[in-house]
Amino acid sequence: MRRLEASDIRELNLLKHYRIIRKWACRNNNLSDADLELLMYFDCMGLFTKQDFKMGTYSYSWNNRRWNKFVKEGWVIVFRNYNRTTQRYSIYKLSLKAKQLILRMYRIMLGEEDIPTSSRNSIMKGKTYTDKVLITAIKNVNNDKHR
Repeated sequence: MRRLEASDIRELNLLKHYRIIRKWACRNNNLSDADLELLMYFDCMGLFTKQDFKMGTYSYSWNNRRWNKFVKEGWVIVFRNYNRTTQRYSIYKLSLKAKQLILRMYRIMLGEEDIPTSSRNSIMKGKTYTDKVLITAIKNVNNDKHR
C-alpha cells in the first residue's frame, strides 16, 4: 500500500474550498466552526468518552454547554451506558446525522457533489451582505471542475 504524502493532498485540492464548505455546513446545521471541527475530530476517533471530549476541546474556544448541545440535538449518541458494577464510564459515538454531514462535506471537497443551491439552504435567501458574498463563493465552488 502506497503511503499518502503532502503533495498527494495538494494535488487532490482537498482543502481548496474548505472554508466555504465549512460555512455552508455550519449555517445550515446551527453549528459554530468549533462545533463542526470537534465533530470531525470525533469522527476520526470512532468511539469516545466524555474525557476524550474534554481533551478535544482544549484547542477550541471554551463553551460549557457544548456537550449538552451535542447530545440534545442528536449529534452524539450513547454507544454503551455507564453502570456501577462493570462499566466505569459511558462510551459515545457520532450519530448518523453527524456522520452524514461530515461525509457530505468530504464528497463536496472531492468534487463528487455540489453545495446545494435550493431555497432550503439558508444562505441562498441572501438576506445579508455576507449571504450574498457566500452565494457568489458557492457558485464558484460548484463551477470549479478541478476540486
